[in-house]
Amino acid sequence: MPPLPLPPGLRRLRRRVLLHRRGLAALLAALAVLLAVRAASAPPPATEPLLVAAADLPGGSVLTEQDVRVTRAAAASVPEGAAREPHDAVGRVLAAPLRAGEPVTDVRVVGPGLLDGYPGAVLAPVRVADAGAVGLLEVGDVVDVVATSPESGEAEVVARRAPVAALPQAASGPAGPELQGGRLVVLAVDEHTALALAAGAVASVLSVVLTGQHTPSP
Repeated sequence: MPPLPLPPGLRRLRRRVLLHRRGLAALLAALAVLLAVRAASAPPPATEPLLVAAADLPGGSVLTEQDVRVTRAAAASVPEGAAREPHDAVGRVLAAPLRAGEPVTDVRVVGPGLLDGYPGAVLAPVRVADAGAVGLLEVGDVVDVVATSPESGEAEVVARRAPVAALPQAASGPAGPELQGGRLVVLAVDEHTALALAAGAVASVLSVVLTGQHTPSP
């Protein structure tokens, strides 16, 4: 069956489109170029400096300049309490693990001034196996730390009457301490005791015994 003839109005419109098709194509191409130029010349979004971990970092480590780097991020994506420069975090104790590229925030590091009430002491982060027992502690409590060998079952006290300086909150996500088990406690101890705690953490399971009452903050 032969195609039906177009109405006169449509035939005229078709002839006009065919007549000016080159001009329309050029106009559309110019419009595309104009839009591309405008998109390329649009001002970039505002960015701010952001301090991030330079590598995967374990909880309890003392941050150094090699552990962090400064990058820039869109202002809207910078988390609350984020560190901006290395001096904001270097020398502070990491309260929870960080993945490479993860921002360093105030909840991931032990706060400043914790040693003001413990002259001559150092901060020793200790991962206690029983997270429930740590949940009973408060900052200012005094504890003994017991190291138990998983092979022989023998136990020894590796820290006596150590004040609890901080109780970092458990972090969520793939690098959170809940995947490692237990809970982190930061103790104020002398350097010899800090070494004993570090050695005990390698080969033993650590637990705490509350030996002193909570001291209210002034």
